[in-house]
Amino acid sequence: MTKYSTYYYVDLEDNVAIITLDNPNERVNVLSIAMLGDFEKTLEELQANSDVRAIVIISSKKDSFVVGADIKDFETFSKKEDVIAAINKGHKMLDRLEQNQKPVVAAINGPCVGGGLELALACNYRIASNNKKTMFALPEVKLGLLPGLGGSQRLARLVGVQKGLEMIMTGKNVYAKPAKKMGLVDALIHPAGLKEAAKWAALDLADKRLERKKRKRKFSENMLERTPLNRMIYSKALEAANKQTRGNYPAPAKIVEVIKTGMTKGKKAGFKLEAQSFAELVLSPESKALRHLFFIQNASKKNPLKDKAKKLNTIAILGAGLMGAGIAQVSANAGFKVILKDMKQEFAAKGKANIYKDVSKRVGKGLSQFERDSVLARVHTTDSYDNFAAVNLTIEAVLEKLEVKQAVLKDVEEITKKGHVFATNTSSIPITQIAKTAQRPEAVLGMHYFSPVPKMPLLEIIKTEQTADWALATAINVGLKQGKSIIVVKDSPGFYANRIITPYMNESLVMLSEGASIEDIDNAMRDFGFPVGPIKLMDEVGIDVGAHVTEVMSPLFKERDIELVSKGKDVIESGLKGRKSGKGFYLYGKEKGKKVNTDIYRFFGGSERKTFAKSEIKERLSMAMINEAVYALEEGVVANAQDGDVGAVFGIGFPPFLGGPFFYMDERGPAEILERLLKLEEKHGNRFKPADLLREKVEKGEKFYG
Repeated sequence: MTKYSTYYYVDLEDNVAIITLDNPNERVNVLSIAMLGDFEKTLEELQANSDVRAIVIISSKKDSFVVGADIKDFETFSKKEDVIAAINKGHKMLDRLEQNQKPVVAAINGPCVGGGLELALACNYRIASNNKKTMFALPEVKLGLLPGLGGSQRLARLVGVQKGLEMIMTGKNVYAKPAKKMGLVDALIHPAGLKEAAKWAALDLADKRLERKKRKRKFSENMLERTPLNRMIYSKALEAANKQTRGNYPAPAKIVEVIKTGMTKGKKAGFKLEAQSFAELVLSPESKALRHLFFIQNASKKNPLKDKAKKLNTIAILGAGLMGAGIAQVSANAGFKVILKDMKQEFAAKGKANIYKDVSKRVGKGLSQFERDSVLARVHTTDSYDNFAAVNLTIEAVLEKLEVKQAVLKDVEEITKKGHVFATNTSSIPITQIAKTAQRPEAVLGMHYFSPVPKMPLLEIIKTEQTADWALATAINVGLKQGKSIIVVKDSPGFYANRIITPYMNESLVMLSEGASIEDIDNAMRDFGFPVGPIKLMDEVGIDVGAHVTEVMSPLFKERDIELVSKGKDVIESGLKGRKSGKGFYLYGKEKGKKVNTDIYRFFGGSERKTFAKSEIKERLSMAMINEAVYALEEGVVANAQDGDVGAVFGIGFPPFLGGPFFYMDERGPAEILERLLKLEEKHGNRFKPADLLREKVEKGEKFYG
């Protein structure tokens, strides 16, 4: 095998040049500017070589083709012209590949994502393995970008405008069988036969014995895409994007325009606009923030204490309700044996049934029926502690009452051995209080998951002053295997996520009491970028749960002379608990939570409402949260700004396009944030008193990121 480049090898087999992608010192292949430059020279050499009749591009990486472009390359750009020049080079190279006189076959096993899919789209033929890990995506939109190497033009032509728009606008994964059905790949084969099948397909293409079969389009599809009716596709896509993003993300609108231009004015015009649009987006503040999140989320998936972690095979979950079943599901999915215990066997069985229902939704989407059944087989239900002697980690998700949690801790410690870790999933009770009665307090910590557990990416791991490093390391390892982004936080009321959301939610109730309407508050904060408004969130979580959190958090805020709104008890006594009771701030059932329950205004100043400027609602609620994040960092609840941003975005939905509270402050300048808080403090009092750490940053001319 001949090494043509740092990034790949080339070998000649049966007159077929096999280009084997192999990024050095990396677990996966990524496309870089340097690699594309080498690739063009290689194509020219292979074209001139009379012994080469066809080309196959394959990966040496286990279960992975190419996972995208090297995002670090984007950080080197500062001028639009430089970006366009780089994109044009990429276009030229992939156009050279597409027009190559000798047929090129992409042999795909594992993820083929972003720039990897754009590379495959430029090949003449695509053959993929039926490996469960084989999937295709153009996820650039998640970084505030669009495909920049011709993907917007080639995908829409290959699979149709509607499917192309859907893939690019959502960044969703398409697995092997659906990819074959939609015409994205031409053939599927077992992974073991991929290379040989690709090689003979390449030779058959060279000898004209094989031609790509174009996907048959439905009559309705042809009518929409090949007549003036096509404008409906683009307008509907843009309408849906604007509804979802509320104008905060510029990429979706540009994606629609780029595809529309290419399909109506030709590929050349599409490529030109793609390069210009990519350049504008890569330099936009939204993309910069989203790329920041990409890097810090990746950093949150590493265990700095991994050498101290204890190996374990079995995890016990106490409580088979929504949280307990969710934790059991992600644990079993990670390969752990799980004991799911509840007070009665029927409760535990119901929890397992819910797991089956949820996991079944993934069958055919990267998961086979056999794999689903294997996940379920790892979950054993029980109503006793009989098998707990072999358990190395227990996670309790029982009733949110201190005495109940201390009781199950006592039961578990009596059965388990030294080296066992006890984790509580409490959302607000200090771990130190739970551990007060523990025989082995060094092995007690918090693992705070967010609901729904299988979907929410964050896991807060809470350590006390007594928590041993080995226990912390073990919990981190488990969380990472469960696929979570992890922040380690100091034991404190509300920990980090609930700590910073408390003043945000409180300010919404203050404004409600001042006469603001429920719709205005929720709409303003959705426009700010939160996925759901604060009032609606209270209904979703449960007004009773919110009242409990307020009770736990109140002493902390009283230390700063801040009184939290405590109307929860009165509201709950009237039967209003939110979605679960059918009524809360909104009406449920037939109303589906879209209609406000005006009756609840009697607890917040009466039925008469007044209009507040949207800008004031945004300012007061967002700055309450951002200031509290600084207090949490100042007190050491989080170790650094990075953890603060990860926790806020992936735990409570702080707008991703703003990058997290600390990134947001750095981008606008700590001095501006301080000035805004001082104005709010002057008008509204202590609730907005700036944290000393913020003042310190301003005085020293520093930012939160070095």
